[in-house]
Amino acid sequence: MDLMDHSARDLAALIRTRQASPVEAVRAALARIEARRELNAFITVTGEQALADARRAEAAVVAGEALGPLHGVPYSVKDLTLTSGVRTTMGSAIYQDFVPKEDAVAVARAKAAGAILIGKTTTPEFGHKQVPTAPLFGRTLNPIDARYTPGASSSGAAVAVAAGLGSLALGTDGGGSIRIPASCCGIVGLKATLGVVPNLQAPDLYSANSFTGPMARDVADTQLLFDTIKGFDARDPYGQVASLPQRALPPSLPTSLRGLRVAWLPTAGNPVDPEVEAVTTAAVRAMEREGAVVETVLLNFVALERHFLVVLQSMLAARVGANLERFGDRLDATLVDAVHKGRRHSAVDLHEATFAKTRCFAELQALFERFDVLVSPTVSAPPLPIDMDVSGEIEIGGKPAGTIRGAWYPYTYPMNLTGHPALSMPCGKSTAGLPIGLQLAGRWYDDDCLLAIAALVEQALG
Repeated sequence: MDLMDHSARDLAALIRTRQASPVEAVRAALARIEARRELNAFITVTGEQALADARRAEAAVVAGEALGPLHGVPYSVKDLTLTSGVRTTMGSAIYQDFVPKEDAVAVARAKAAGAILIGKTTTPEFGHKQVPTAPLFGRTLNPIDARYTPGASSSGAAVAVAAGLGSLALGTDGGGSIRIPASCCGIVGLKATLGVVPNLQAPDLYSANSFTGPMARDVADTQLLFDTIKGFDARDPYGQVASLPQRALPPSLPTSLRGLRVAWLPTAGNPVDPEVEAVTTAAVRAMEREGAVVETVLLNFVALERHFLVVLQSMLAARVGANLERFGDRLDATLVDAVHKGRRHSAVDLHEATFAKTRCFAELQALFERFDVLVSPTVSAPPLPIDMDVSGEIEIGGKPAGTIRGAWYPYTYPMNLTGHPALSMPCGKSTAGLPIGLQLAGRWYDDDCLLAIAALVEQALG
C-alpha cells in the first residue's frame, strides 16, 4: 500500500512506531505530485525543503524525542496563506515573487505538530471566484472527472487531498471556498467558528469573512488537523475562546444520532438538481433511521447574495484596486470587473450588508434554540462543467437557474457572514459518478460537536 493512501493518523502512527519514515512519506507525496502533474494542484512544490525537514523529523524519531501528533506527515497549504520562507502568491501576478517572513497561525501550529509542508496549492486570484483558474498558473482539474470543476477557491487543496498528493491540506473559506471544493472532490472540509482558528491575515479582523481550515479524506483526519490549528490567540479579537465561561462550550459530545434535533434545509430559495435532492435526502433519512429527529425548515439565503457581493467586491476594491494600473493586463478579467463593481458600492451599501448579516445571525441563533444542527446540500448541483462562465447564468437540472452564488451555493456563504461553523462531507454520487456533498452547520463554538455529528453521519452512511 502506497504511504499516500494511508490516513494521516495511520501514517503518523507508522512513523512513530518506525514502520515508515518521514523521508519515505515525503518522497511518496512528491512522487504522486509528479505523477499527477496534469491536475495542476500546486503553484509551488517545496521538494528540497520538505526532504530536509523530513530528514530532521526522521532523526528525531531515531533519537527517541517527543513527537507531535502530525510528526512526519506531509501536508499542503493553499497559496493564500502565509508560509515563512516559501513564496505566497495569492494566485496573482501582484504577489508572484512574495516570500513571507512569518507563518500564518495555522501553518505555525501545523509545523509545531510535526507536519511537513510539501507545497502551496492553486487558487483563483485572491480567492475571488468559483472557477479554478488564474493567469498565474492556468487551470486546476478535478481528479474524478476533468470535464467538471473541482470547485474553488481552495481548488488545489481539495484536488491534492482527493488525489492522494498528501492526506491533509489547509484551505481558506471566504464564502464556501473550503466546503465547495470539498463537495466537488468528495472529501471533508471544515470552516470553523469565527476566531477558533485565528486568521491574522485578514485586513479587517473585526468584520472577517475569510477562514483558514482543515481538509482531509475523512472526518477523523479533519478533526486531527483541526485539533492542531485551533485555539486561543490574543491578537485575534474573535480568538479569545480560552477566556470564555465554560457554559459557552458544549457539555459533552454526541455518541449517537438518537434524539439529535436536525433542521433539514433542502432548498434556500434556489432550484436544486434532482440527483442532489435525492442523494442528500437519502442521507437525512439515514440519520432518521439512527434516531435523529428531522424537521424541514425554510430559510431564504438567496436574498443574501447581493449583500455578500457588496462585502466581497468592496474588499477586493480596497485590497487590489491600487494595483490595477500597474498589473491590470496581467490580472484575471473577472477580478478587475469585481474591483470596478466594488468601487461603485457606497458606504450605505456596505452598512446595509452589515445589517443583513446581523439579521441572518439572529435568524440562525433562533433556529439553534430549537435544533442541534442545520443540514443541507453543500451545493445545489453536482460539479458544474469546468468551462462554465462564472459571470453568466448557470443551469441546474438542465434549466437556467440564475447566477452562480445564488443558484449553486446559497447554503455556504451565509455561514461566512455570520461566523457559524459549517463543514462539507461526502454523502453519495450522481449517476455520472460525481461527488455530492452534505453541509452540516452548528452553533458558535460547537465545532467539535459538529465534527462528532459528522463522524456519526459518516458511519451511518457506510
